[in-house]
Amino acid sequence: MMYNASATRYDNMKYNRTGKSGLLLPAISLGLWHNFGGNDLFENGRAMVRRAFDLGITHFDLANNYGPPAGSAEESFGQILKKDLTPYRDEMVISTKAGYYMWAGPYGEWGSKKYLVSSLDQSLKRMGLDYVDIFYHHRPDPNTPLEETMAALDLVVRQGKALYVGISNYGPEQTREAAQILRRLGTPCLIHQPNYSMMSRWIEDGLQDVLSEEGIGSIVFSPLQGGILTDRYLNGIAPDSRAAGPSVFLSENAITEEAIGKVRKLNEIAAARGQKMSQLALSWVLRGDKVTSALIGASKVSQIEDAVASLNAPELSAEE
Repeated sequence: MMYNASATRYDNMKYNRTGKSGLLLPAISLGLWHNFGGNDLFENGRAMVRRAFDLGITHFDLANNYGPPAGSAEESFGQILKKDLTPYRDEMVISTKAGYYMWAGPYGEWGSKKYLVSSLDQSLKRMGLDYVDIFYHHRPDPNTPLEETMAALDLVVRQGKALYVGISNYGPEQTREAAQILRRLGTPCLIHQPNYSMMSRWIEDGLQDVLSEEGIGSIVFSPLQGGILTDRYLNGIAPDSRAAGPSVFLSENAITEEAIGKVRKLNEIAAARGQKMSQLALSWVLRGDKVTSALIGASKVSQIEDAVASLNAPELSAEE
């Protein structure tokens, strides 16, 4: 059956301006890091993307190496676009990244112009797109001059392969330098994608100040700390949880008594606010309008629905 997007998809989503640009992003964005690759059930990923769009999530975030296997998340997303979302392409913000290992040899990772331009070409083919809305350098490269990496981002905009560019995992001073180089080249740095959560607050130590001063937006990944800031582990590690599985990004060792003790106390605050623990974690990263968008992952439709529902909660009080 042909997909028709909900006519009410823009009624309840909040959209925030990205830095000093004209681009608005939904307060909740969907990342396709896990659960959308070749090893995952395609129809489940398809259902999640469709439901997200129906709820006003217009931004879908990918990277060249998302899967597993690497590249397969972009391929799956390309199929979803072709089957369901092609008529809505101009209503969507699609991003991808390059920086981590993608293919063998000296040109398959880091930050050279050779790698970044080649990687974006491959990503566009996998997704069946002429351009992405945002292209990121995924991590700093200690060996390639920053001028070369930023020149590659400038080049793909001038080639029409990306509308905007951003950076991810850069520290405060690296971010300032990258922003200044891009400004001189004539392609402003639109956005930064760092990790940020109640349990990982490093961006408060300088990076948020730089982003504000440079007029750069921020979209934060892992706002739920890999699932720790949910009710998933309040009573131990379930056999079907990510921590109990093969994931290298969340192991049983991360589920410490100290961490869960904190989450139990936070869960009491969430319950008093009429929220789930995961919803409180999203309300917290979005507090004060310093963060443009919270980037969530999901394994089922209900998690996306819960995340969007967090936007209906009252602002956190100073006491909370």
